[in-house]
Amino acid sequence: MLGTCTVATPATAQKAPAKRTIATTAATGPAVVRGGIPYANRDDAMQFADDVAARRGLDREWVRATIGSARYLSNVPRLMLPAPVGTLKNWRVYRSRFIDPVRIAAGVRFWRAHADALARAEATYGVPPEIVVGIIGVETIYGRDMGRFRVIDALATLSFDFPQGHPRAAERQAFFRGELESFLSTESRTAADPLAPLGSYAGAMGMPQFMPSSIAKYAVDFDGDGRIDLVNSPDDVIGSVANYFKAFHWLPGRPATFPVGFDETRLKKAILLAPDILPTFSADSFSAAGGVLQGDATRYAGLLALIELQNGGDAPTYVAGTENFYAITRYNWSSYYAMSVLELGDEIKAAMR
Repeated sequence: MLGTCTVATPATAQKAPAKRTIATTAATGPAVVRGGIPYANRDDAMQFADDVAARRGLDREWVRATIGSARYLSNVPRLMLPAPVGTLKNWRVYRSRFIDPVRIAAGVRFWRAHADALARAEATYGVPPEIVVGIIGVETIYGRDMGRFRVIDALATLSFDFPQGHPRAAERQAFFRGELESFLSTESRTAADPLAPLGSYAGAMGMPQFMPSSIAKYAVDFDGDGRIDLVNSPDDVIGSVANYFKAFHWLPGRPATFPVGFDETRLKKAILLAPDILPTFSADSFSAAGGVLQGDATRYAGLLALIELQNGGDAPTYVAGTENFYAITRYNWSSYYAMSVLELGDEIKAAMR
């Protein structure tokens, strides 16, 4: 494991303790304080701390000490910038990063070891095992790589030093300030060191890489031990991922994609692509615009989207995405990500046989 991580939280909320103390040095374990100057001397950071303490009813000195101990990570803002204009996306290359023998074998081991929890999650939330296993595999290879950034450093850096060259800088900075506030609120209800949790450069934590607000909203105590632990409890991870998808309207028993072709004589591809990944078309209207469906897809009662996956300079790959495909993109807003989850899950399911 990557060390102590207070992704583990009480299953029921408690009042914040009146007084809290925190370590002002690096957390124990493999985490390393790699950042620069701490935020204790930043007026904007301390004002934010005061505002959070007042809004959430938290101990002011504890919040100031926690944020003040965070350090600026100079490499993190660069990681948030989008690829340069003109960079070609390539589904085949993207897929190869996640669909490989090592990850498939790890997924088979995970599924076999936790088959009961996966079956219980499907019965409870309606989400099939291959989707849950696909998510955890793509995110962290079943806990092998959960991140080595201190969460407090990553969230503070993106809250107070988000790169202004990003096309949606103001929106994204506000998002990370909300995540930092959620993180502080959750940590205040534990006795753990708020400087200890480790995660990604964006502040995502645990096997499923939940952001702090997702932990607060969707994480569940699926093993029934009275606490939520997304680092050490595969049952909690499985239940939490399934609960996330239920919250985003996963439809049990329905596929996520259908194969699609085109009738060039009546194809209106621009119309089909206009809504992007949002399911918009009935099977009839999809076909009327030149999308060719077959078999069960022609009778599908829900809505469809034309999903285009670019392959560099080669012809794109296309599928028809359903509401369930869209639900996967609520975990990560990328059609490439969603297809990787689906294909990894399918490969693992096939290997299980």
